[in-house]
Amino acid sequence: MFLLDDPRPDQIAAFRRDGFVIVERIIAPAAAARLAARFAPLFRGEFETGLYPDEWNWREGRDPADLTRQICNAWKSDRVVASAVLHPRIGQWCARLRGWPGARINQDNVLWKPPGARPLGFHQDDSYQQWIVPPEMCTCWIALDDTSASGGTIEYVTGSHRWGLAPPASQFHAPDDYAREMREAAARAGVVPEVVRVEVPAGGGVFHHGRTFHGSDTNRGRGPRRALVSHCMSSEARFHPTNVGYVYSRYKRIGSTEMDESFFPVLWTEEGYRSGFLDGDAGAAPAEAD
Repeated sequence: MFLLDDPRPDQIAAFRRDGFVIVERIIAPAAAARLAARFAPLFRGEFETGLYPDEWNWREGRDPADLTRQICNAWKSDRVVASAVLHPRIGQWCARLRGWPGARINQDNVLWKPPGARPLGFHQDDSYQQWIVPPEMCTCWIALDDTSASGGTIEYVTGSHRWGLAPPASQFHAPDDYAREMREAAARAGVVPEVVRVEVPAGGGVFHHGRTFHGSDTNRGRGPRRALVSHCMSSEARFHPTNVGYVYSRYKRIGSTEMDESFFPVLWTEEGYRSGFLDGDAGAAPAEAD
């Protein structure tokens, strides 16, 4: 399924300079199609494993059609999604790009922006990570449809990972001005923002730094823009002893800051360690097709 080799020195350098690196081919097109086919059942509430995801922000028959649809931690609910977002190559790339000894999953995102769906506000992922130590992430964003500038593709601001950490976005879903807070952060940093709209074929994508500003505009195209996202953190990450994440701190053990691999599995380490259960059902890769 995955077409990634080890990250090259020039890709690591681009990531550290720009805060993101675009990769034209991350997974095979057939794998992208198989993953995209899981979206409709998931948003209907058809969970293969019987487990609900941690966050389910759009439900068929309940929410407006012009909102971007999001599920977080679908890997717990669907084995096909799990086989992609928990892949060791994602862990390896995130660890190498961030200089970590290894990487574990923080959360995944299943994102579906149908034609006409409204924007997602510009934000920095690390703004939401004060419940972990170190409070930092690296993300793999994989397009499951061909992306275009008019189709609500993801947008990145070059070098914005060096601007400092801003507060969480005041309105993440369907803001009136999806770039306002990014422009304000750029003004505080004394720079003119350079926005890059990612245009890749299905199966391509991006790795981005947790402090890189990113967001997406309305989908003005004719087709959906579906993406699968793995947010990783260091394999050595622990819970913050006092700060609370209102969703994910529910997995913190009383009297301990250690992260349970059942909920935050280790994808890859330099020493070759990987959470053992990932090589069972959750880690089995989808069948390849030409």
